[in-house]
Amino acid sequence: MRKHYIDNIRWMIQVLVVIYHLFYIYGAKHYPGTLGMITSTPFIPGEIYQYSVFPWFMVALFIVAGISSKLYLDNHTSKEFIKSRTTRLLVPSTIGLLVFGWVQGYINMQLSGADMDTSTVPAPILYLIRCLSGTGVLWFLQVLWVLSLILIPIRALEKGRLRKLGGKTNIIVLIALALPVWGAAQILNTPMIVVYRFGLYGIAFFLGYFIFSHDEIIDKLKRFWWLFTALGVASVVTFVVLHFGEEYPDAPVNRTWSFCFCSYFMSVAVLALGAKFLDFRNGFTAWMGKRSFGLYVFHYLGISAVALFIASKGILPAWLIYIISTVSGFGGALLINEIFSRIPFIRWAVLGIKKNRKKEAANVQG
Repeated sequence: MRKHYIDNIRWMIQVLVVIYHLFYIYGAKHYPGTLGMITSTPFIPGEIYQYSVFPWFMVALFIVAGISSKLYLDNHTSKEFIKSRTTRLLVPSTIGLLVFGWVQGYINMQLSGADMDTSTVPAPILYLIRCLSGTGVLWFLQVLWVLSLILIPIRALEKGRLRKLGGKTNIIVLIALALPVWGAAQILNTPMIVVYRFGLYGIAFFLGYFIFSHDEIIDKLKRFWWLFTALGVASVVTFVVLHFGEEYPDAPVNRTWSFCFCSYFMSVAVLALGAKFLDFRNGFTAWMGKRSFGLYVFHYLGISAVALFIASKGILPAWLIYIISTVSGFGGALLINEIFSRIPFIRWAVLGIKKNRKKEAANVQG
């Protein structure tokens, strides 16, 4: 039976990601590829929102991805799993970059001022630079593909023993798992590009596969949803109070105990709340579920395009810019997804969609 709460958690977090980038691109911290403030003073609600969701929403997606991997492997071979993940994850984040990523790369370089003097750069080299600069949100697909590859030999070696042990996890251990998550966040972090955190996201993915994919564990989360929700909210408040105004995406903040506890407890709270209240399907949730991948892949293009071509002119008021950016982020992503999903080569290269994808998705959750 399909676990509808997994689908609902996935698309709902994608919505949170879009809203996050809406505030991020106009935030007080002027990160590369962003425009910076469009208000005279920092927009405090938007700033608080960034600090409140950044530590946990991608961790939650990796846990969900681990659960989905188990569900897929229940009905497919390891070879089919790798083939599917390569098409769905690696192709869009590599070939898709060459086909369409240069558009986002151009906008990112313009916003960061890196595209000011390119007259001496050969066109093919400039094209590749722009493609790489357009990686953006596709880092998630790249990291998830690597973790999917690693899962297969681990799965072959443990022969179900580790997963069986994971099914016996009690509430005390579920709470204590915040400690190894904190430890994992200290390792396998790439320098400079801070989103490639194989330690933190790796443990989230494998916790999803070995522990949270058990119905027995989910039943425990449903019974104690109030406990994990309280822990999650408390961890968010603690992180915001301790680190508001600091460089939250980067070290040392993103390796602190408060960041990691927030990452874990809010992710588990989302699972508990999702299993308790979101295990249903209707026309709207089904529609959003089918388009969540495209929403994730394309949303930043619309938001950043508005930032570059409209907001940077300083003509329109900030409140109107936020409205236009919201419409462009959601509407633009959904429109591009609808168009690209109907073009055979483009849908494969940019969205990882094969001809039999719809039939497969209807039968198997993964």
